[in-house]
Amino acid sequence: MELPCRLNLMNWLASQALTGLPETDLLRGFCERCCAEGLGLSRGLVFIDTLHPIYEGRGFRWNDAATNESDVFEYGSTADGEAAQNWRRSVFFHMLEHGHDEMLIDLSGCGELNFSMIGELAEKGHRHLLAFVHRFGETGALGQMDCLYSYWLTRKEQGFREGQLAALRDLVPVLGLAIKSAQQVDIIRTLGRVYLGRDASEQVLRGRISRGVTERISAVLWYSDLRGSTAISESISPSEIIPFLNDYAQAAIEAIHDAGGDVLKLIGDGVLAIFAGDDIAAATRVALRAEHLFRQNIAVLNARRAADGRLTTSAYVGLHVGEVFYGNIGSEDRLDFTVMGPAVNEVSRIASMSRSVDRELLVSSEFHEGLDAAGRKYLVSTGRYALRGIGRAQDLFTLDPDLASDEAVVGSYEKYLAR
Repeated sequence: MELPCRLNLMNWLASQALTGLPETDLLRGFCERCCAEGLGLSRGLVFIDTLHPIYEGRGFRWNDAATNESDVFEYGSTADGEAAQNWRRSVFFHMLEHGHDEMLIDLSGCGELNFSMIGELAEKGHRHLLAFVHRFGETGALGQMDCLYSYWLTRKEQGFREGQLAALRDLVPVLGLAIKSAQQVDIIRTLGRVYLGRDASEQVLRGRISRGVTERISAVLWYSDLRGSTAISESISPSEIIPFLNDYAQAAIEAIHDAGGDVLKLIGDGVLAIFAGDDIAAATRVALRAEHLFRQNIAVLNARRAADGRLTTSAYVGLHVGEVFYGNIGSEDRLDFTVMGPAVNEVSRIASMSRSVDRELLVSSEFHEGLDAAGRKYLVSTGRYALRGIGRAQDLFTLDPDLASDEAVVGSYEKYLAR
């Protein structure tokens, strides 16, 4: 590939990276342009470690012919088990161990090599494999994201010629920079969703980062905490406490997200969430759906923990409707994107009152009034209470006890929630 063609491809990569072109499109565009200029690529694979609570990294593939492989793949930890064995047999592990940045393998004579996938690639007609490891400097690394790995294949009988190798040496780092840039944006979005919540993260990434910038919204508020968590934490070993909390937090968060709510805070074993929207009747129904899903998740979780001989529990949930300030609160260098206002304090008091009246769900009068007539028939009053720190007494409601025993009522309730 002549120098003007290389420069054109570099410019294309830079401009498309700036526009936010997805990694798969970057790789496909790169490979197709290389082929058009005579490089004869038959397969390209690029992967990079990342910062993610589940995945260790993400990779991207391109092939010159249709395959059953996906264009994008994600991988978990390579520290243990079969994944560790496969990683240790890879070309890239060998390169890292021996300090190589580049490695060219003739697949027609690779019988003595013990690298994973080498034989399979040779059987598919590929002739040469060129692998690169591009290391990031200390200031360019982000957690475990410290290298970009890639390999490139050709089916040409003569393999990669020297001019083609030189072109790939010039071009792949630019592609790597474009993919690294895209992955950093993805990491920011992932960390935002994980630590701030889905909607709060989007608000921050759209530029709402100034202290005191809030909006006044009406929302359904959720506060839940675990039954007897203090006593349980004192009765189990320290190594079991975090898995215990994680199990039940997962049950709550999945239910809230599946129903369409947003989790704003984890406070010990407590969960603060909101269900926003212009239609309060719809938002209150969605919150009840989340509470129902939460109970189902707990039932499955408790069965699994009991089978493993581990302690189980349940949870109290308080639901309320009120106006809150939603936005940035804190100091100039430490902000929290959350909700504030008397209604937030009130929903936590309602959840606490659940213990006193021995009901796993309590909802406020405002929540009850916000429901449509079809929803209100599934709630019954537990009485009138003065909540600590709240200047007024109010009726609190819970689910009709028939929901625990009458299958017909349960079926009707689930149909209502699914609307």
